[in-house]
Amino acid sequence: MTEFLQHIVNMLILGSTYALLGIGLTLIFGIMRVVNFAHGELYAFGAYFVYFVSILLGLNFFLSILVAIVAGCLLGALIEVVLLRPMRGADIDTTMLIMIGAMIVMQNGEQYIWGGVAKSVNTPFPQAPLVIGSVSVSWLSVFVFFASLALIAASYLLINRTKLGKAMRATFQDRDTASLMGVNIQMIYMATFALGSSLAAAAGALLGPVYVISPQMGNIASLKAFAIVILGGLGSIGGATIGGFMLAFAEEIGAGYISSGYRDAMGFLIIIAVLLFKPTGLFARAERIG
Repeated sequence: MTEFLQHIVNMLILGSTYALLGIGLTLIFGIMRVVNFAHGELYAFGAYFVYFVSILLGLNFFLSILVAIVAGCLLGALIEVVLLRPMRGADIDTTMLIMIGAMIVMQNGEQYIWGGVAKSVNTPFPQAPLVIGSVSVSWLSVFVFFASLALIAASYLLINRTKLGKAMRATFQDRDTASLMGVNIQMIYMATFALGSSLAAAAGALLGPVYVISPQMGNIASLKAFAIVILGGLGSIGGATIGGFMLAFAEEIGAGYISSGYRDAMGFLIIIAVLLFKPTGLFARAERIG
């Protein structure tokens, strides 16, 4: 029982960051119809930016996370304007190739700048873990969990309670009608990609210090982000959130009770099952983002 509770705690921490990845990708894919293969590299970008700001520049750790999120937002806006906007109206295969190219450039750029050696980030949290009964968890992990929940809640409020969110949901439902109603589609696309990128960077900024940072960390993050979208269903922030926790739960159970080598395999077995029995995802919403 103690071991199971420890796995549940680990799942909650990991799942909260997975949810950020999934929400960002489902927004981009749902509204823009762009398969963002560079999503994992934006995750890695957030992790490296925290390392750059907190370790190399010596600024406050918490400030470095905020700076990394803003930097991810700006990079996302730049990618949309420079790479995607000129290809507006192109078929999905073309945009997929563009994003694959962006992924390769970003990953090799990270390796060129930072080298192939993994980096670690020092944090202001004490080394002694928080012990609750028979379960222990690091203070950094506690911070990551609550910070992720705050970002998930902020994303939900932005999409469902703001004018920008209303315009994004209208664009998701019917781009042409939204344009006729006065919605600036180009601005919505840029805002969507910037928001999705900032959430990916936030996940990297929060989870990077927990583990180590390397140029290859974006590869598995991309796969897991797509897995979460498949689990949760396209167009549902709630689905992406639940999908993130489901994937983390499958990984923890697989690693804890079968073998650590099956951590990633367990999650993808669930995805295969979902695709077989409910191809649209468990919580798909055809009518709106939310």
